[in-house]
Amino acid sequence: MSDTPVISFDNTELAFQYKSDKDLKKAKFLYSLMGKPWIVKMGVKLAPWSLNVGLPVKGLIRNTIFRQFVGGETLEQIAPVAQLLAKYNVQIILDYGVEGKEGEENFDHAQEVFIKVINYAATQPNIPFMGVKITGFARFALLEKMNELMQQQQGSLMKKYLLMLDLLSTEEKEEWHRVRNRVMRVCDAASKNGIGVSIDAEETWITEPLDALTIMMMETFNKEKVVVYNTTQHYRTDRQQFLKDSYEAAVERNFILGAKLVRGAYMEKERERAVEKGYPSPIMPDKESSDRDYDESVKFCIDHIDRVALLLASHNEESNMLAVKLLQEKGLPLNHPRVHWSQLYGMSDNITFNLAHAGCNVSKYLPFGPIKDVIKYLMRRAQENTSVKGQTGRELSLINKEIERRKGNSKM
Repeated sequence: MSDTPVISFDNTELAFQYKSDKDLKKAKFLYSLMGKPWIVKMGVKLAPWSLNVGLPVKGLIRNTIFRQFVGGETLEQIAPVAQLLAKYNVQIILDYGVEGKEGEENFDHAQEVFIKVINYAATQPNIPFMGVKITGFARFALLEKMNELMQQQQGSLMKKYLLMLDLLSTEEKEEWHRVRNRVMRVCDAASKNGIGVSIDAEETWITEPLDALTIMMMETFNKEKVVVYNTTQHYRTDRQQFLKDSYEAAVERNFILGAKLVRGAYMEKERERAVEKGYPSPIMPDKESSDRDYDESVKFCIDHIDRVALLLASHNEESNMLAVKLLQEKGLPLNHPRVHWSQLYGMSDNITFNLAHAGCNVSKYLPFGPIKDVIKYLMRRAQENTSVKGQTGRELSLINKEIERRKGNSKM
């Protein structure tokens, strides 16, 4: 077909069209540093410590890694970033990047912030989703206990969930009721405002109650349209089966399954804990297995697009291109309302902007929040770029290619 767009992830002109020469050079400098594991290792320890003891490092962090991977400290500050991306048909998944604050007061505050984010997103033309971490609303130890109790039960996820509830104390049941209410209020606000809620995946040892809660939210809010998405981490050995089980639940309970597919973010932590506690590692034995599982899951979602809405969150070029090819093979439009691609802000611009140029629904996952609160997120990005095989090298080679291309053009 002559009107089928040709997508090339090597096209750096499209990839970096939104970056000035100065911004491109800054990105080159940052990725050069991230290519040196010893610098990253030192930075991961020193940056959070420096902020905690009050050393004047905020300016340095703000102008380097923060600027590369975060939209701003406040909703107002992300507006120019959102407007810039909108010019190139790139949308945003907004994420309030505060992690790990315990206490009922903090949980209630997080709920209010998320509702504020939803209300803001509803006023913007290119913010269709927001990301939510349920650990922002719930005590980690409670989730851990619930997960442990669920693993002792037999049957489907929802059956295990109901059996587990009977084993909680009255206080714990009341505490969990408050967690459910917070999540319900956020999803309800999102539904009324036409914003999607992407529930983040977290550690395996708190996953089961989070999955059960997310399925309940999908059953409530995903009847006619897709509001809630669950995230499956496909570096885990059990997630493809879980995706299929979730689909069966969607058919049985008559809701649309919102499926956000990622490879994962807690690999080292998961392996270390499995060794320490003496249970089999939940992580795939190698990258090839994880890639195969991920791509099969992309295919499963597109094959069942009548009942599934796919949010393909990946930095893997082959997986992103696979979704394009599957839609083309089925004669479906690249801007199909139930297929959406996404990459992290500051990474894989070659994927995002080339997909957007071809007419795909694509977004950047854009965190925001005070520097001291998003520092954990930033350190994960630095580590990820060091540990993911070839990621930093690929980013650097594309940036260098674009710098050279611009130099050549300026000489003409």
